[in-house]
Amino acid sequence: MEHISQLTAEIRDKAAYPDILVISRIFLPKEAVIGEYMYNRCLQDPERVIVLTASCSGDKVFDESQQFPVYRWFYPRSWRSGFVGNILKPFVNIVCSFVLAIKLYFRYHYRYIEWGHGYDFPSLLLLSYLLPIRFFIYLHGNDFLCTLHNPVLRSLFKLTLHRAEGIVCNSTYTQDYLRTTFRLDTPTHVINPVIRPEKFANNVESPSSLDDLRVRVRQAYNIPDSSIVILSIGKLVKHKGFDRVIDNIPLLLTFGVDVHYIICGQGPSESQLKSLAHRLRVDKRVHFAGYVLERELAGYYAACDIFAMLSLLDTKANSMEGFGMAYLEASYFGKPIIAPRLGGVLDTVQHEENGILVNPNSGNEVFQAFNRLCKDQQLREQLGRKGKELAKGRTLHRSLYKSEGRNAIL
Repeated sequence: MEHISQLTAEIRDKAAYPDILVISRIFLPKEAVIGEYMYNRCLQDPERVIVLTASCSGDKVFDESQQFPVYRWFYPRSWRSGFVGNILKPFVNIVCSFVLAIKLYFRYHYRYIEWGHGYDFPSLLLLSYLLPIRFFIYLHGNDFLCTLHNPVLRSLFKLTLHRAEGIVCNSTYTQDYLRTTFRLDTPTHVINPVIRPEKFANNVESPSSLDDLRVRVRQAYNIPDSSIVILSIGKLVKHKGFDRVIDNIPLLLTFGVDVHYIICGQGPSESQLKSLAHRLRVDKRVHFAGYVLERELAGYYAACDIFAMLSLLDTKANSMEGFGMAYLEASYFGKPIIAPRLGGVLDTVQHEENGILVNPNSGNEVFQAFNRLCKDQQLREQLGRKGKELAKGRTLHRSLYKSEGRNAIL
């Protein structure tokens, strides 16, 4: 990791001079969807980017191994969780990203800023007036919902979007929501997240390794190899629809399916979900794995036969799932998916190609999808193969600079 105190050091000789400053308060090695998304973006053009982000546990070792320079503003360890940190972090993010971006400009004379999310955007707005740069802003969903209920923030955010060279959305759903909320002439681009196999510590390209992981996870929960395993991964909150999957377990057992359900995640709904499983007398079939580290998720994907998440849109508009990363990961591991026919899911799950899309409020439609996939191994394998193929497609971020004559699509 390069510290700001080293700004006067000589720039390392490189074939291409970095001209893009990527700013994101969330970045690896901190496990987070936005951080993973921005890291994958940097890996596409390591010779062009400089990263400015917040400190986190393990950042020094991580930063030293990267192909691009990483600068971080400091968070006291006591701020990384808790009430005080939640209050002070936004202010520190805005001030530090603003000041350090200016310092880095005088070192690198970068021409572009790629702002990794909608958070802390006032800093970006100020930089756009002070520096001779153009900028792109990335939006994921919840990161711009927080501006909508405050008239001042909403107005400033709209001005920021108007001044942008382009807006990058993580899904078509996010793009449509943005266009409906803010009527803008600024070009918008959809660049879906991609899978980086290295995030899973195990060798996920090796069939034998995946078989070993499958056996290990199933044995940990006393699940026979012949059983059908349904998997869900996410924060345990009501709108994620874990209860809809649990509701179907006794029905599937009645129809002769030897089924188990594994839930990876923590959240406020955990006790209610455990109570539901107990009330339906399937608590021996529903397994709560708790929080699972990213590097251990490969074992759970390998162990399952079906991946299911039946999320609903949050009607209070204070939460928005712009893109379901877990669906993409499940496809990468060759697993068929049962998912709701709504939101950012539609960028990941194609009906009857890599999964089955359902109305999550239709009990019969949901059960028929589960019953069909549980009983048809050939269909599961067919959807899984197609999903693996689809999960490997990507749009390169350099398409944002196509006016420079660079390659746009892989």
